[in-house]
Order: sequence, then C-alpha cells, then structure tokens
Amino acid sequence: MADSLYLSLWFPDFDLPDILARTLSVLRQIPFSAARPGITYAAIHPVSWNEPTILERRFVPGLAPEEAVALAADLLHEDYADVFEAYWDLWTPQETGETWVLQPSLVRVIAHGLEFEENAAAAAGHIQIDFGLDTPFLHEEVAFTSETADRVRINVHRLVEFTAKMESNSGATGRLLWSESEENLAQKLISRLQRTN
Repeated sequence: MADSLYLSLWFPDFDLPDILARTLSVLRQIPFSAARPGITYAAIHPVSWNEPTILERRFVPGLAPEEAVALAADLLHEDYADVFEAYWDLWTPQETGETWVLQPSLVRVIAHGLEFEENAAAAAGHIQIDFGLDTPFLHEEVAFTSETADRVRINVHRLVEFTAKMESNSGATGRLLWSESEENLAQKLISRLQRTN
C-alpha cells in the first residue's frame, strides 16, 4: 500500500535570521527536472495550516532558488511556514508497465518557523521535504522484471543520494527519512531492493 514519504531536517540554529538562508541551502540541493526546472510554486502560511495563505504564486518557467526565497524575505515571521515546490526526475512505468520513462515528480519543501502550528518544527523538522507517495521507490504494483529492478534501484539510489546530499550540503545536523505508516521505511526499501536482485 502506498505511503507518504518525508525527509525532516534539523539545524543547529533556525531563528528568524536563519530561516531563509537554511531554506535556500536546501532548495539549491534539489536536482531539478530537465522538463520542469526551478521552483514552480511558493506560498506562505501564517500561524497554522488552517489559516489562509498570505502569499501564493506559481511560476512558469520555474524560478531560481534565490529568486523564490527572495519573495518570502519581506514576510518572514517565527509563526509562518514557507512552502516551495519543485520537480525532480524519477523513472515511472507507462500504463502497460512494459516501458519506463523519466518523469517529473513533485518535491515540496516546507520551512517551519519555530512558532508555527504549535511548534511543528520540533516534530516535523525545521525543514520538511515531502516527496509524495513512496510508489516511485517501491513500484510494488508493477510486475517484477529485470527492467523494473533496474528502475527501482535507480530511483532508490537517487533518494538515498538526495538525502545524504541534503544533510552534508545544507548544514543540517539531523535528518530523518520517514513515512506516515508505522512500517519501517528502511526495511521496505531494503526488502524491495532484495526482491530486485
């Protein structure tokens, strides 16, 4: 069963002056999709997810990370969350399951102010990356073939490389790759990779 997949990052400092610099360092690590490069969406949520956004914009073509972060500079508060969307390429099977193509897959980056949503930053991460469903990294619905094995292995490798790069290049001192279910994500990935060997 498909499950939502997240990467939570914590930093030694995430006070108001640090938020945009830390967010920019994370956005710069995204390996943008060749078909949909750049930051394609930005929004600012005040106080909690129940409140209406105070800024919401889509960008075609996408913006450079520096330009996207600059939009939030004048609206920076400890109790706001900044949301940025971008795409990276993952292998996806066509409807028949026989051929695979690189397709843009949404990545949502959420920077939680320390006072946003009753201290969501402590639990969900100062910066949380939402990869959407874990389907591209497991593809359990696709018949097992050598091509399925190769494509799943490549997608998982990209995910692992992406998370390691985030931690080492963004200044994060803690990271956690997790899913919403109680299943152990690492075990699910290892199990799928073992079935592809």
